Amino acid sequence: MTKSAITAIALAAFLPFSAVAQGQIPGQHFIENWDQDGDAQVTLAEASEKRGDVFFMFDQDENGALDSAEYDLFDETRVQDMQNNGGGHQKGQMKSVNRGLMRDFNDTDKDGLVTEAEFQAHVPDWFAMMDRNGDGVITTADFGRG
Repeated sequence: MTKSAITAIALAAFLPFSAVAQGQIPGQHFIENWDQDGDAQVTLAEASEKRGDVFFMFDQDENGALDSAEYDLFDETRVQDMQNNGGGHQKGQMKSVNRGLMRDFNDTDKDGLVTEAEFQAHVPDWFAMMDRNGDGVITTADFGRG
């Protein structure tokens, strides 16, 4: 499978980032893509499950670690998603969403590989950055002006 085909598949399955695309409520697209049970909120368990799915989507050689090339593809996919969804991803709360998925945030031992354990270990920190009101769930209210 070509890199372009993998990117297209990943975009179709991933698409978590749009903050304010075509009149959407800030964070709506994130909630739609990360809320596993359709209750309009993302729990820590849902965030963990989805991050696991994202990790495995980009672990092309299925060795339990994202190497430089795999993480580059992950980064490129996120950039492409940002461009396709209005570019509002580095404003407000979307900075926290993106920051928690970046290589430097997840590569705890700084060895150039992000293992599944490293990627998943950061879910609580990432979740806390997004849960602005500290109520234990992420909703669109966590993305609005604050």
